[in-house]
Amino acid sequence: MKTLLFNLLLPFMLIAQNQMNISDFAASITAKELKENLYIYASDYFQGRETGTIGQRRAVDFLQNFYSTHGIEQAKGTYNYTQPMKLNIKGVEVETENVAAVIKGSKFPEEYIVISSHLDHIGIKNGQINNGADDDGSGTVALLEIAEAFKMAADVNQGPKRSLIFLHVTGEEKGLLGSSYYTNNPLYPLTKTMTNLNVDMIGRTDPKREDKNPNYIYLIGADRLSQDLHDISEATNTKYTQFKLDYTFNDEKDPNRFYYRSDHYNFAKNNIPVIFYFSGTHEDYHKPGDTPDKIMYDLLAKRSQLIFYTAWELANRTDKIRLN
Repeated sequence: MKTLLFNLLLPFMLIAQNQMNISDFAASITAKELKENLYIYASDYFQGRETGTIGQRRAVDFLQNFYSTHGIEQAKGTYNYTQPMKLNIKGVEVETENVAAVIKGSKFPEEYIVISSHLDHIGIKNGQINNGADDDGSGTVALLEIAEAFKMAADVNQGPKRSLIFLHVTGEEKGLLGSSYYTNNPLYPLTKTMTNLNVDMIGRTDPKREDKNPNYIYLIGADRLSQDLHDISEATNTKYTQFKLDYTFNDEKDPNRFYYRSDHYNFAKNNIPVIFYFSGTHEDYHKPGDTPDKIMYDLLAKRSQLIFYTAWELANRTDKIRLN
């Protein structure tokens, strides 16, 4: 009888032993891997990734290869992870593409969380390559590491309950064009999209910030459409990462108007709650000096982990967040 009982219980015992903690998945987001990927993505080979150029298409190839190699599915309606489009940029028609991958939810697969960054930068100006390591190479490699962490969870049957879309948009530097195209031609219904977590420039520190402690991140937009989102964001940070969450640029009177200047805004315009993760501009913003050697990789890893934890909490909660 004992042997029979043991054999019946063994599968459940093995499942319990194989259960991993959320922090195990977050720990897979490392400074080493972020650095390795960013030194490639922000290298001269990509020629500054200007929208519609060969450098930007090389960036797309890099992203396609990453998701394919890691066994992460292409988003519905894409061709080899790409969402092609034609954009009119200063009177010239440019062929370009967003990149989108998906990890399907286990319980609410038709509810979506979009995690976004922009894949483009400003290219070559005055004969110099602008590599855009922080803008937005930092956000791009953060998305890759976050996707890899969620895939690791899914591979041990601990994947997210809601579906996660990893969206790399083009044309941000041309006026948020790729995210505008996505929200006008969504791969997944906007009415089923619970939130957008947008990541743009999280690899350095703001030299103009009075508090010189680097353990901070600027959050923009979290409370504008959903107090629930703001509260979950705050609780997640308190529980896991203990950053100073700085809301300086969330002020509606902020003269920089950052709320309107990155890709989350096209989601917010469609009444989708957003968080914009940002660490501030610096002396190398839109200049050739925005290079990967200046990125603070341990800090980038911790900020990426915060975004992972927040996405985890949103994806696995019982109820959807409520609009204000």
